[in-house]
Amino acid sequence: MRASKLLAQLTIYYAVIGVLIILAIKLWPDAKGYLPIGGVETLINQPPQNLLEGPDSVRAASVGNLGDSLFWLVVAIIGALLAALPVSWVYMAVRSGDEYDQSLVNTIIVLPMVVTGIVIIVQNSLALAFALAGIAGAVRFRNSLKSSGDALFILCAVAIGLSAGIGAVELAAVISIALNYTFALLWLTEYGERKGMKRYLADYDGVDESAATAPDKKAAPAVPAPSAPKE
Repeated sequence: MRASKLLAQLTIYYAVIGVLIILAIKLWPDAKGYLPIGGVETLINQPPQNLLEGPDSVRAASVGNLGDSLFWLVVAIIGALLAALPVSWVYMAVRSGDEYDQSLVNTIIVLPMVVTGIVIIVQNSLALAFALAGIAGAVRFRNSLKSSGDALFILCAVAIGLSAGIGAVELAAVISIALNYTFALLWLTEYGERKGMKRYLADYDGVDESAATAPDKKAAPAVPAPSAPKE
């Protein structure tokens, strides 16, 4: 029931977001030119000539002033947040209790928005990209993840931020949907579970095959307390 509830929650969430986007485009057809969408089409159909530079058309066609730019940026960041939020739900649902990390949940939500801003800053600027690399190297961020599965959630958050930053929020949505449903189905089917294995996903069916059967140990006989000396 927990996996079914998670799948239903994800489906309703994505359906509501999709309906709202379709209604907004239907009501305001010209708004598409001001939104951070369509970048994935540019990436696929118009590869850049210079490998050190991205395609020039990865941006909203109608953005031409400060107000439009701020609107584009706000929508991109909100889009990254909306795509990353259900990823945190999946992590909280499928992660086993012993290895659950609250800081990783917060990172999944915040990291895509930060990456979105960084991509906008360094886009089409090799100098800024090298400057950012130097700053990151000087700060020396270090974090030891507890499992390779946690790294997948971090990579997903980075991919969502990169997609939103280049104006391809639709790609961020596809990445979010693919990871969430895949992890939910892996949790539902308990794919790959074996006795004695190291568990990453939380136990779903109540039968923990990863727990090794320990032999029954007889209780040791109680040692009588020493009697007090007689006077």
